[in-house]
Amino acid sequence: MKDFTTGNVARHIFNFTLPMLLGNVFQQLYNIVDSIIVGKVLGKEALASVGASFPIIFTLIALLIGIGSGFSIVISQFYGAKDIDRVKRSIDTMYIFLFISALIMSILGIYFSKDLFRLLQLPEELMPQAITYLNIYMSGMILFFGFNGTSSILRGLGDSKTPLYFLILSSILNIAFDLLFVMVFRWGIAGAAWATVLAQGIAFVSILLYLNNTHKIMKFSVAKLRFDTDLFKKSLKIGLPSGLQQTFVAVGMMTLLGIVNTFGTDVIAAYTAAGRIDSLAMMPAMNFAQALATFVGQNLGANKIDRVKKGFKATFIMSNLFCLIMSALIILFGSNLMRLFTTDPQVIEIGQNYLIIVSSFYLIFSSMFTIQGVLRGAGDTLIPMFITLFSLWIIRIPAAYFLSNEIGSDGIWWSIPMGWSIGMTCSYIYYRMGRWKTKAVTNQ
Repeated sequence: MKDFTTGNVARHIFNFTLPMLLGNVFQQLYNIVDSIIVGKVLGKEALASVGASFPIIFTLIALLIGIGSGFSIVISQFYGAKDIDRVKRSIDTMYIFLFISALIMSILGIYFSKDLFRLLQLPEELMPQAITYLNIYMSGMILFFGFNGTSSILRGLGDSKTPLYFLILSSILNIAFDLLFVMVFRWGIAGAAWATVLAQGIAFVSILLYLNNTHKIMKFSVAKLRFDTDLFKKSLKIGLPSGLQQTFVAVGMMTLLGIVNTFGTDVIAAYTAAGRIDSLAMMPAMNFAQALATFVGQNLGANKIDRVKKGFKATFIMSNLFCLIMSALIILFGSNLMRLFTTDPQVIEIGQNYLIIVSSFYLIFSSMFTIQGVLRGAGDTLIPMFITLFSLWIIRIPAAYFLSNEIGSDGIWWSIPMGWSIGMTCSYIYYRMGRWKTKAVTNQ
Protein backbone atom coordinates (compact mmCIF):
# COMPACT_ATOMS: atom_id res chain seq x y z
CA MET A 1 0.00 0.00 0.00
CA LYS A 2 1.21 3.51 -0.81
CA ASP A 3 0.37 6.88 0.72
CA PHE A 4 0.38 9.51 -2.07
CA THR A 5 -0.40 12.47 0.19
CA THR A 6 3.30 13.16 0.92
CA GLY A 7 6.57 12.96 -1.01
CA ASN A 8 7.69 13.70 -4.57
CA VAL A 9 4.66 13.97 -6.86
CA ALA A 10 6.17 12.94 -10.20
CA ARG A 11 8.12 10.06 -8.68
CA HIS A 12 5.01 8.74 -6.92
CA ILE A 13 2.95 8.78 -10.12
CA PHE A 14 5.70 7.30 -12.30
CA ASN A 15 6.54 4.53 -9.82
CA PHE A 16 2.85 3.69 -9.46
CA THR A 17 2.28 3.74 -13.21
CA LEU A 18 5.25 1.54 -14.12
CA PRO A 19 3.97 -1.75 -12.61
CA MET A 20 0.51 -1.16 -14.12
CA LEU A 21 2.09 -0.41 -17.49
CA LEU A 22 4.28 -3.51 -17.37
CA GLY A 23 1.29 -5.61 -16.36
CA ASN A 24 -0.87 -4.28 -19.17
CA VAL A 25 1.99 -4.64 -21.64
CA PHE A 26 2.13 -8.32 -20.70
CA GLN A 27 -1.65 -8.55 -21.07
CA GLN A 28 -1.60 -6.85 -24.46
CA LEU A 29 1.35 -8.98 -25.54
CA TYR A 30 -0.80 -12.00 -24.68
CA ASN A 31 -3.59 -10.55 -26.85
CA ILE A 32 -1.09 -9.98 -29.64
CA VAL A 33 0.44 -13.48 -29.35
CA ASP A 34 -3.07 -14.95 -29.16
CA SER A 35 -4.02 -13.14 -32.36
CA ILE A 36 -0.75 -14.16 -34.04
CA ILE A 37 -1.37 -17.82 -33.19
CA VAL A 38 -4.99 -17.65 -34.31
CA GLY A 39 -4.15 -15.72 -37.49
CA LYS A 40 -1.14 -17.80 -38.53
CA VAL A 41 -2.43 -21.25 -37.48
CA LEU A 42 -6.19 -20.97 -38.02
CA GLY A 43 -6.32 -18.28 -40.75
CA LYS A 44 -7.69 -14.80 -41.28
CA GLU A 45 -11.29 -15.98 -40.85
CA ALA A 46 -10.54 -17.12 -37.28
CA LEU A 47 -8.65 -13.89 -36.63
CA ALA A 48 -11.65 -11.89 -37.80
CA SER A 49 -13.99 -14.01 -35.64
CA VAL A 50 -11.97 -13.28 -32.49
CA GLY A 51 -11.88 -9.59 -33.35
CA ALA A 52 -15.64 -9.52 -33.87
CA SER A 53 -16.19 -10.96 -30.38
CA PHE A 54 -14.36 -8.30 -28.37
CA PRO A 55 -16.70 -5.33 -28.93
CA ILE A 56 -19.58 -7.56 -27.76
CA ILE A 57 -17.61 -8.69 -24.69
CA PHE A 58 -16.72 -5.09 -23.89
CA THR A 59 -20.35 -4.01 -24.24
CA LEU A 60 -21.56 -6.71 -21.86
CA ILE A 61 -18.99 -5.92 -19.16
CA ALA A 62 -18.54 -2.16 -19.62
CA LEU A 63 -21.21 -1.10 -17.11
CA LEU A 64 -19.75 -3.32 -14.39
CA ILE A 65 -16.19 -2.15 -15.07
CA GLY A 66 -17.31 1.47 -14.73
CA ILE A 67 -19.18 0.84 -11.48
CA GLY A 68 -16.15 -1.07 -10.21
CA SER A 69 -14.01 2.00 -10.90
CA GLY A 70 -16.36 3.95 -8.64
CA PHE A 71 -15.59 1.53 -5.82
CA SER A 72 -11.87 1.96 -6.48
CA ILE A 73 -12.16 5.75 -6.18
CA VAL A 74 -14.16 5.46 -2.94
CA ILE A 75 -11.55 3.07 -1.55
CA SER A 76 -8.69 5.40 -2.47
CA GLN A 77 -10.41 8.43 -0.90
CA PHE A 78 -11.22 6.63 2.36
CA TYR A 79 -7.69 5.25 2.45
CA GLY A 80 -6.33 8.78 1.96
CA ALA A 81 -8.54 9.88 4.89
CA LYS A 82 -7.21 6.90 6.95
CA ASP A 83 -10.73 5.47 7.44
CA ILE A 84 -9.76 1.77 7.27
CA ASP A 85 -13.11 0.39 8.46
CA ARG A 86 -14.91 1.96 5.50
CA VAL A 87 -12.14 0.77 3.20
CA LYS A 88 -12.79 -2.82 4.28
CA ARG A 89 -16.58 -2.49 3.98
CA SER A 90 -16.20 -0.96 0.51
CA ILE A 91 -14.08 -3.93 -0.56
CA ASP A 92 -16.66 -6.44 0.68
CA THR A 93 -19.49 -4.59 -1.03
CA MET A 94 -17.58 -4.48 -4.31
CA TYR A 95 -16.97 -8.23 -4.31
CA ILE A 96 -20.62 -9.08 -3.64
CA PHE A 97 -21.78 -6.74 -6.40
CA LEU A 98 -19.26 -8.01 -8.96
CA PHE A 99 -19.86 -11.72 -8.37
CA ILE A 100 -23.64 -11.48 -8.70
CA SER A 101 -23.37 -9.22 -11.73
CA ALA A 102 -20.80 -11.47 -13.43
CA LEU A 103 -23.16 -14.44 -13.20
CA ILE A 104 -25.95 -12.44 -14.85
CA MET A 105 -23.63 -11.21 -17.61
CA SER A 106 -22.48 -14.75 -18.40
CA ILE A 107 -26.04 -15.96 -18.85
CA LEU A 108 -27.05 -13.01 -21.03
CA GLY A 109 -23.92 -13.19 -23.19
CA ILE A 110 -24.27 -16.90 -23.94
CA TYR A 111 -28.03 -16.75 -24.54
CA PHE A 112 -27.92 -13.79 -26.95
CA SER A 113 -24.56 -14.42 -28.68
CA LYS A 114 -25.98 -15.43 -32.05
CA ASP A 115 -28.47 -12.54 -32.10
CA LEU A 116 -25.74 -10.03 -31.29
CA PHE A 117 -23.53 -11.17 -34.17
CA ARG A 118 -26.47 -11.02 -36.56
CA LEU A 119 -27.23 -7.50 -35.34
CA LEU A 120 -23.65 -6.53 -36.26
CA GLN A 121 -24.03 -7.99 -39.77
CA LEU A 122 -21.13 -10.38 -39.22
CA PRO A 123 -20.43 -12.31 -42.45
CA GLU A 124 -22.09 -15.73 -42.32
CA GLU A 125 -18.84 -17.61 -42.86
CA LEU A 126 -17.45 -16.17 -39.61
CA MET A 127 -20.53 -16.87 -37.49
CA PRO A 128 -19.80 -20.43 -36.16
CA GLN A 129 -16.29 -19.63 -34.94
CA ALA A 130 -17.31 -16.27 -33.46
CA ILE A 131 -20.20 -17.82 -31.48
CA THR A 132 -17.96 -20.61 -30.15
CA TYR A 133 -15.31 -18.15 -28.99
CA LEU A 134 -17.77 -15.76 -27.36
CA ASN A 135 -19.74 -18.45 -25.49
CA ILE A 136 -16.63 -19.99 -23.95
CA TYR A 137 -15.20 -16.60 -23.03
CA MET A 138 -18.44 -15.51 -21.35
CA SER A 139 -18.55 -18.69 -19.25
CA GLY A 140 -15.52 -17.40 -17.34
CA MET A 141 -16.86 -13.94 -16.45
CA ILE A 142 -16.86 -14.51 -12.70
CA LEU A 143 -13.13 -15.29 -12.90
CA PHE A 144 -12.50 -12.22 -15.05
CA PHE A 145 -14.33 -9.89 -12.66
CA GLY A 146 -12.81 -11.55 -9.61
CA PHE A 147 -9.25 -11.03 -10.79
CA ASN A 148 -9.73 -7.56 -12.24
CA GLY A 149 -11.82 -6.43 -9.25
CA THR A 150 -9.07 -7.54 -6.86
CA SER A 151 -6.47 -5.70 -8.93
CA SER A 152 -8.63 -2.56 -8.94
CA ILE A 153 -8.98 -2.68 -5.14
CA LEU A 154 -5.23 -2.99 -4.68
CA ARG A 155 -4.58 -0.04 -7.00
CA GLY A 156 -7.08 2.01 -5.00
CA LEU A 157 -4.94 1.22 -1.95
CA GLY A 158 -1.84 2.43 -3.79
CA ASP A 159 -0.46 -1.05 -4.60
CA SER A 160 0.19 -1.55 -8.31
CA LYS A 161 3.01 -4.10 -7.93
CA THR A 162 1.02 -7.07 -6.61
CA PRO A 163 -1.47 -7.00 -9.54
CA LEU A 164 1.54 -6.83 -11.88
CA TYR A 165 3.00 -10.11 -10.65
CA PHE A 166 -0.25 -12.02 -11.05
CA LEU A 167 -1.05 -10.36 -14.37
CA ILE A 168 2.31 -11.57 -15.65
CA LEU A 169 1.43 -15.04 -14.38
CA SER A 170 -1.93 -14.89 -16.17
CA SER A 171 -0.36 -13.70 -19.44
CA ILE A 172 2.35 -16.38 -19.46
CA LEU A 173 -0.19 -19.10 -18.70
CA ASN A 174 -2.46 -17.74 -21.42
CA ILE A 175 0.25 -17.93 -24.05
CA ALA A 176 1.30 -21.42 -22.89
CA PHE A 177 -2.28 -22.70 -22.98
CA ASP A 178 -2.78 -21.08 -26.41
CA LEU A 179 0.19 -22.96 -27.81
CA LEU A 180 -0.93 -26.19 -26.17
CA PHE A 181 -4.64 -26.05 -27.03
CA VAL A 182 -4.39 -24.54 -30.53
CA MET A 183 -1.12 -25.90 -31.92
CA VAL A 184 -0.79 -29.24 -30.07
CA PHE A 185 -4.34 -30.36 -29.22
CA ARG A 186 -5.80 -28.72 -32.37
CA TRP A 187 -8.91 -27.46 -30.56
CA GLY A 188 -9.22 -24.55 -32.99
CA ILE A 189 -10.74 -21.25 -31.87
CA ALA A 190 -12.29 -22.97 -28.84
CA GLY A 191 -8.76 -23.65 -27.59
CA ALA A 192 -7.90 -19.94 -27.68
CA ALA A 193 -11.01 -19.14 -25.63
CA TRP A 194 -10.42 -21.89 -23.05
CA ALA A 195 -6.81 -20.72 -22.66
CA THR A 196 -8.05 -17.29 -21.54
CA VAL A 197 -10.66 -18.65 -19.12
CA LEU A 198 -8.25 -21.10 -17.50
CA ALA A 199 -5.44 -18.54 -17.14
CA GLN A 200 -7.81 -15.99 -15.54
CA GLY A 201 -9.07 -18.61 -13.11
CA ILE A 202 -5.60 -19.65 -11.96
CA ALA A 203 -4.53 -16.00 -11.56
CA PHE A 204 -7.64 -15.14 -9.50
CA VAL A 205 -7.29 -18.09 -7.11
CA SER A 206 -3.54 -17.45 -6.76
CA ILE A 207 -3.87 -13.75 -5.91
CA LEU A 208 -6.57 -14.48 -3.30
CA LEU A 209 -4.42 -17.13 -1.60
CA TYR A 210 -1.46 -14.76 -1.59
CA LEU A 211 -3.40 -11.81 -0.13
CA ASN A 212 -5.09 -13.89 2.55
CA ASN A 213 -1.65 -14.89 3.84
CA THR A 214 0.20 -11.56 3.50
CA HIS A 215 -2.07 -8.48 3.32
CA LYS A 216 -3.16 -6.33 6.26
CA ILE A 217 -6.50 -5.21 4.79
CA MET A 218 -7.30 -7.67 1.98
CA LYS A 219 -8.58 -10.85 3.67
CA PHE A 220 -11.04 -12.57 1.35
CA SER A 221 -13.66 -14.88 2.87
CA VAL A 222 -17.04 -15.55 1.27
CA ALA A 223 -18.62 -16.24 4.68
CA LYS A 224 -17.46 -12.89 6.11
CA LEU A 225 -18.43 -10.60 3.21
CA ARG A 226 -20.66 -7.69 4.33
CA PHE A 227 -22.80 -5.59 2.02
CA ASP A 228 -22.93 -1.90 3.01
CA THR A 229 -25.87 -0.17 1.32
CA ASP A 230 -24.64 3.35 2.07
CA LEU A 231 -21.18 2.70 0.60
CA PHE A 232 -22.75 0.96 -2.38
CA LYS A 233 -24.80 4.10 -3.06
CA LYS A 234 -21.70 6.31 -2.78
CA SER A 235 -19.75 4.06 -5.14
CA LEU A 236 -22.70 3.82 -7.52
CA LYS A 237 -23.01 7.61 -7.60
CA ILE A 238 -19.40 7.86 -8.78
CA GLY A 239 -19.20 4.65 -10.80
CA LEU A 240 -22.56 4.64 -12.60
CA PRO A 241 -21.73 7.60 -14.88
CA SER A 242 -18.42 5.90 -15.73
CA GLY A 243 -20.23 2.63 -16.27
CA LEU A 244 -22.82 4.24 -18.52
CA GLN A 245 -20.04 6.08 -20.31
CA GLN A 246 -18.16 2.84 -20.96
CA THR A 247 -21.38 1.09 -21.97
CA PHE A 248 -22.21 3.74 -24.56
CA VAL A 249 -18.59 3.65 -25.73
CA ALA A 250 -18.85 -0.12 -26.05
CA VAL A 251 -22.12 0.12 -27.97
CA GLY A 252 -20.37 2.69 -30.15
CA MET A 253 -17.56 0.22 -30.77
CA MET A 254 -20.15 -2.37 -31.77
CA THR A 255 -21.73 0.16 -34.12
CA LEU A 256 -18.33 0.89 -35.66
CA LEU A 257 -17.70 -2.83 -35.99
CA GLY A 258 -21.02 -3.06 -37.81
CA ILE A 259 -19.66 -0.51 -40.31
CA VAL A 260 -16.35 -2.41 -40.54
CA ASN A 261 -18.20 -5.70 -41.10
CA THR A 262 -19.82 -4.35 -44.26
CA PHE A 263 -16.37 -4.24 -45.88
CA GLY A 264 -15.79 -8.01 -45.52
CA THR A 265 -13.27 -10.40 -43.96
CA ASP A 266 -10.06 -8.58 -45.05
CA VAL A 267 -11.04 -5.31 -43.36
CA ILE A 268 -12.32 -7.12 -40.24
CA ALA A 269 -9.04 -9.05 -39.94
CA ALA A 270 -6.98 -5.87 -40.49
CA TYR A 271 -9.09 -4.01 -37.91
CA THR A 272 -8.49 -6.83 -35.41
CA ALA A 273 -4.72 -7.00 -35.90
CA ALA A 274 -4.16 -3.23 -36.05
CA GLY A 275 -6.41 -2.80 -33.02
CA ARG A 276 -4.16 -5.12 -31.00
CA ILE A 277 -1.12 -2.99 -31.86
CA ASP A 278 -3.06 0.21 -31.24
CA SER A 279 -4.20 -1.00 -27.79
CA LEU A 280 -0.62 -1.73 -26.79
CA ALA A 281 0.57 1.68 -27.97
CA MET A 282 -2.13 3.51 -26.01
CA MET A 283 -1.37 1.69 -22.75
CA PRO A 284 1.05 4.33 -21.36
CA ALA A 285 -1.55 7.11 -21.62
CA MET A 286 -4.27 4.96 -20.06
CA ASN A 287 -2.06 3.75 -17.20
CA PHE A 288 -0.73 7.21 -16.38
CA ALA A 289 -4.35 8.42 -16.22
CA GLN A 290 -5.29 5.49 -13.97
CA ALA A 291 -2.38 6.25 -11.64
CA LEU A 292 -3.33 9.92 -11.61
CA ALA A 293 -6.92 9.02 -10.63
CA THR A 294 -5.68 7.13 -7.54
CA PHE A 295 -3.26 9.96 -6.73
CA VAL A 296 -6.04 12.54 -7.02
CA GLY A 297 -8.42 10.40 -4.95
CA GLN A 298 -6.02 10.13 -2.03
CA ASN A 299 -4.99 13.78 -2.09
CA LEU A 300 -8.55 15.06 -2.36
CA GLY A 301 -9.42 12.75 0.53
CA ALA A 302 -6.62 14.48 2.46
CA ASN A 303 -7.78 17.90 1.14
CA LYS A 304 -4.51 18.66 -0.70
CA ILE A 305 -5.61 20.47 -3.87
CA ASP A 306 -2.14 21.84 -4.69
CA ARG A 307 -0.70 18.32 -4.93
CA VAL A 308 -3.52 17.36 -7.29
CA LYS A 309 -2.58 20.20 -9.67
CA LYS A 310 1.10 19.24 -9.51
CA GLY A 311 0.15 15.64 -10.24
CA PHE A 312 -1.82 16.71 -13.28
CA LYS A 313 1.11 18.67 -14.75
CA ALA A 314 3.62 15.90 -14.08
CA THR A 315 1.36 13.24 -15.60
CA PHE A 316 0.61 15.38 -18.65
CA ILE A 317 4.32 15.69 -19.46
CA MET A 318 5.26 12.06 -18.80
CA SER A 319 2.27 10.59 -20.65
CA ASN A 320 2.79 12.74 -23.75
CA LEU A 321 6.48 11.85 -23.93
CA PHE A 322 5.59 8.16 -24.02
CA CYS A 323 2.98 8.80 -26.69
CA LEU A 324 5.43 10.63 -28.94
CA ILE A 325 7.72 7.60 -28.83
CA MET A 326 4.88 5.19 -29.59
CA SER A 327 3.65 7.31 -32.51
CA ALA A 328 7.12 7.36 -34.09
CA LEU A 329 7.60 3.59 -33.71
CA ILE A 330 4.23 2.70 -35.23
CA ILE A 331 4.52 5.11 -38.15
CA LEU A 332 7.97 3.72 -38.96
CA PHE A 333 7.28 0.00 -38.44
CA GLY A 334 3.51 -0.37 -38.95
CA SER A 335 3.72 -2.72 -41.94
CA ASN A 336 6.29 -4.94 -40.21
CA LEU A 337 4.04 -5.20 -37.16
CA MET A 338 1.07 -6.20 -39.31
CA ARG A 339 3.11 -9.01 -40.88
CA LEU A 340 3.33 -10.65 -37.46
CA PHE A 341 -0.38 -11.48 -37.75
CA THR A 342 -0.84 -12.41 -41.40
CA THR A 343 0.89 -12.79 -44.74
CA ASP A 344 -2.15 -11.58 -46.67
CA PRO A 345 -0.97 -8.40 -48.51
CA GLN A 346 -4.43 -6.84 -48.61
CA VAL A 347 -4.94 -7.24 -44.86
CA ILE A 348 -1.45 -5.82 -44.20
CA GLU A 349 -2.08 -2.75 -46.36
CA ILE A 350 -5.44 -1.97 -44.74
CA GLY A 351 -4.01 -2.41 -41.23
CA GLN A 352 -1.00 -0.22 -42.02
CA ASN A 353 -3.30 2.60 -43.11
CA TYR A 354 -5.21 2.30 -39.83
CA LEU A 355 -2.02 2.49 -37.78
CA ILE A 356 -0.56 5.51 -39.61
CA ILE A 357 -3.78 7.52 -39.37
CA VAL A 358 -4.60 6.75 -35.73
CA SER A 359 -1.08 6.85 -34.23
CA SER A 360 -0.48 10.33 -35.64
CA PHE A 361 -2.95 11.64 -33.04
CA TYR A 362 -1.82 9.83 -29.87
CA LEU A 363 -0.90 13.14 -28.22
CA ILE A 364 -4.54 14.21 -28.34
CA PHE A 365 -5.64 10.87 -26.90
CA SER A 366 -3.06 11.11 -24.11
CA SER A 367 -4.07 14.68 -23.19
CA MET A 368 -7.74 13.69 -23.05
CA PHE A 369 -7.11 10.72 -20.77
CA THR A 370 -4.87 12.74 -18.42
CA ILE A 371 -7.54 15.39 -17.93
CA GLN A 372 -10.20 12.75 -17.35
CA GLY A 373 -7.90 11.01 -14.86
CA VAL A 374 -8.16 14.08 -12.61
CA LEU A 375 -11.94 14.18 -12.96
CA ARG A 376 -12.36 10.46 -12.23
CA GLY A 377 -10.06 10.62 -9.21
CA ALA A 378 -12.16 13.46 -7.83
CA GLY A 379 -15.34 11.45 -8.32
CA ASP A 380 -16.64 13.95 -10.89
CA THR A 381 -17.81 11.52 -13.55
CA LEU A 382 -21.18 12.79 -14.81
CA ILE A 383 -20.08 15.60 -17.16
CA PRO A 384 -17.15 13.55 -18.57
CA MET A 385 -19.74 10.89 -19.41
CA PHE A 386 -21.71 13.39 -21.51
CA ILE A 387 -18.51 14.62 -23.16
CA THR A 388 -17.59 11.07 -24.15
CA LEU A 389 -21.07 10.38 -25.49
CA PHE A 390 -21.02 13.58 -27.52
CA SER A 391 -17.58 12.92 -29.04
CA LEU A 392 -18.51 9.32 -29.86
CA TRP A 393 -22.13 9.43 -30.97
CA ILE A 394 -22.36 12.94 -32.42
CA ILE A 395 -18.87 13.13 -33.97
CA ARG A 396 -17.11 9.78 -34.41
CA ILE A 397 -19.86 7.39 -35.49
CA PRO A 398 -21.56 9.76 -37.98
CA ALA A 399 -18.12 10.65 -39.36
CA ALA A 400 -17.23 6.96 -39.73
CA TYR A 401 -20.46 6.27 -41.58
CA PHE A 402 -20.18 9.27 -43.88
CA LEU A 403 -16.44 9.05 -44.60
CA SER A 404 -16.50 5.28 -45.16
CA ASN A 405 -19.06 5.82 -47.90
CA GLU A 406 -16.84 8.49 -49.45
CA ILE A 407 -13.30 7.09 -49.13
CA GLY A 408 -13.74 3.48 -47.99
CA SER A 409 -12.41 1.88 -44.82
CA ASP A 410 -9.88 4.70 -44.27
CA GLY A 411 -12.85 6.91 -43.45
CA ILE A 412 -13.56 4.76 -40.37
CA TRP A 413 -9.98 5.22 -39.19
CA TRP A 414 -10.13 9.03 -39.66
CA SER A 415 -13.23 9.24 -37.47
CA ILE A 416 -11.20 8.04 -34.44
CA PRO A 417 -8.91 11.13 -34.04
CA MET A 418 -11.87 13.37 -34.87
CA GLY A 419 -13.70 12.04 -31.81
CA TRP A 420 -10.58 12.35 -29.64
CA SER A 421 -10.08 15.99 -30.61
CA ILE A 422 -13.59 17.00 -29.56
CA GLY A 423 -13.36 14.94 -26.35
CA MET A 424 -10.04 16.48 -25.35
CA THR A 425 -11.20 20.05 -25.99
CA CYS A 426 -14.43 19.67 -24.01
CA SER A 427 -12.68 17.85 -21.14
CA TYR A 428 -10.09 20.61 -20.79
CA ILE A 429 -12.76 23.33 -20.72
CA TYR A 430 -14.61 21.46 -17.96
CA TYR A 431 -11.38 20.87 -15.99
CA ARG A 432 -10.67 24.62 -16.05
CA MET A 433 -14.11 25.29 -14.54
CA GLY A 434 -12.88 23.62 -11.33
CA ARG A 435 -16.09 21.91 -10.17
CA TRP A 436 -14.17 18.65 -9.61
CA LYS A 437 -12.50 20.15 -6.51
CA THR A 438 -15.72 19.80 -4.49
CA LYS A 439 -16.66 16.21 -5.41
CA ALA A 440 -14.71 14.07 -2.90
CA VAL A 441 -16.94 11.64 -0.93
CA THR A 442 -15.00 12.43 2.25
CA ASN A 443 -16.40 15.95 2.09
CA GLN A 444 -20.02 14.81 1.73
